[in-house]
Amino acid sequence: MPAHEPSALLHATEIVHWIALAVMAVVYTMRIRWLLSFRATRDRQAPGNPARTNAKRGALYSLANVMMPWAMESTRKGFLFYLTFVLFHLGVVAGISLAFLSTLARPFLQIPAVAAVTLGLLAAAFAIGLYRMVRRVARPVMRLISTPDDYFSVTLLTGWFFLGVLAELNVIGRLPGDGVMVAYLLLTSFFLLYVPFSKISHYLYYPFTRTWLGRTMGHRGTFPLVKG
Repeated sequence: MPAHEPSALLHATEIVHWIALAVMAVVYTMRIRWLLSFRATRDRQAPGNPARTNAKRGALYSLANVMMPWAMESTRKGFLFYLTFVLFHLGVVAGISLAFLSTLARPFLQIPAVAAVTLGLLAAAFAIGLYRMVRRVARPVMRLISTPDDYFSVTLLTGWFFLGVLAELNVIGRLPGDGVMVAYLLLTSFFLLYVPFSKISHYLYYPFTRTWLGRTMGHRGTFPLVKG
């Protein structure tokens, strides 16, 4: 395969992309410093069951909760929905990896196995994104709890996955030119600037909220859960 010669426009887009990442890092650093400025309160009651668990074990269990579908009734009874959750977020990882590796290690993305996994995850995430868009509009409960940010985010993410599929096809030489990659990197740059100020940034709070909940419930003797 002949070497790909990026255009000047693609080079400029890559610079914008890295600037957007730097802005995102600054905003997240400020947010994390703000979160760490709060002191966690101590549970005033006596330990619930110190022979079985404690605050540390409870925190570790709580942090790993997202990887234990059997631990929550909603995912235990709806494993297919949990599977779509996993694939959707793996698609996000694949998309972010594609955006950065396309500028840092393009040949790696051209390895057949890597290309197949990337395309598969992005295509699956795109299909799940379409399903989530329909679900959010069609179900009255989802419409009730949805905000304009929810509709905007899921629509843009779904479009981003679709562009990601095209971008990977461009990387492996199936789509000529730099237009697709420029569009993909520009949309990725927009997300890097938008995410810290949107509900998508909920993942930033996950380790803090889950640790606090786990420590509290572990101290009280209820985390890790005991099978009945």
